[in-house]
Amino acid sequence: MASASKTSKPAKAPSAKPAAKAAAKVAAKPVARAPAGRDGKQVKVTLVRSVHGQLHNIAASVRGLGLRRPHQSVTVADTVENRGMMHAAGHLLRVEPLKVEHN
Repeated sequence: MASASKTSKPAKAPSAKPAAKAAAKVAAKPVARAPAGRDGKQVKVTLVRSVHGQLHNIAASVRGLGLRRPHQSVTVADTVENRGMMHAAGHLLRVEPLKVEHN
């Protein structure tokens, strides 16, 4: 009788990488408010209409402001970059200035 040669590779032990990635994802989500602009000004932006059917750059501007669904509000810094995104999607947004309290 001829002996059969082993062609299978030895089994590798499972690595801990998936658990480390999951822990990194949980730790990577910041909870802090948006940083203020140069003058410390912030604005409240509310998505009053859906982005469905809009051009890609308009939908991307809305997402860049941190808005995901209609009637959601976020506080963003009043910067030139954010103003440009608000201008691009202005027909979908309501923008309100926030008063900054100095302590």
